[in-house]
Amino acid sequence: MPTTDHHQHLQDALAALDAAFAPVTEQRVARVGGCTHCYGVDDLEVLAGPARLVPEELIPTVAAESIDHWDDFPTTYRRFTPRIVRALVTDTLHVDHGLIGSRLRAAGWQEWPQREREALETVWHAWWLATLHHHPGQAHVTDVLETVAVSTGALTPWLATWSATRTDAADQHLGDALDVWLHQGGLADLHLGFYSELPATPELLPWLLALTAGRIGAAQLAEVERIAYS
Repeated sequence: MPTTDHHQHLQDALAALDAAFAPVTEQRVARVGGCTHCYGVDDLEVLAGPARLVPEELIPTVAAESIDHWDDFPTTYRRFTPRIVRALVTDTLHVDHGLIGSRLRAAGWQEWPQREREALETVWHAWWLATLHHHPGQAHVTDVLETVAVSTGALTPWLATWSATRTDAADQHLGDALDVWLHQGGLADLHLGFYSELPATPELLPWLLALTAGRIGAAQLAEVERIAYS
């Protein structure tokens, strides 16, 4: 599939995400309770209105804010998920990717209505494929992988897609990822997520060793093998 088709699929998925969440993002809620040290009364009033009308500058703050700053964190995060995810995917959020994965996990998105869950899953898959088919991408491949893996609580399905994506871009991303994972021996005990809640090494090492010969450069492969067998 041409790269442009993957990007279009991602745009379609983001539009579908907006539509799926519209019943909760378009309505005004009675109030949004939050830390008044961080948010003024006017800000909380704006946050209680339709999510699409909230100023761009408030979205990163809502995306990153500590859970205990909200009276009802899951509901608040759910209302702003389409805005947060769109900004993240288009590289305009400027918030740690691992933190967004952790926040979505904490918000319990996998227990939200089916239409919303499926729409978010579709965005994750479209974003991952668009990333693997284009190099360089807007976000580093390790950031994208961390977001989708931490939020879903699973690394293996995303690695399986990477294995099956036999493109020059996917292999270039693999080299980039190993530069990050091998830095200062990080691959030996790698955890993903803002709170390091997802152990990655037990899945990553076997996956890397099982990749088709030639996908990993000789020097990087030697270091992977040293870590795996030491």
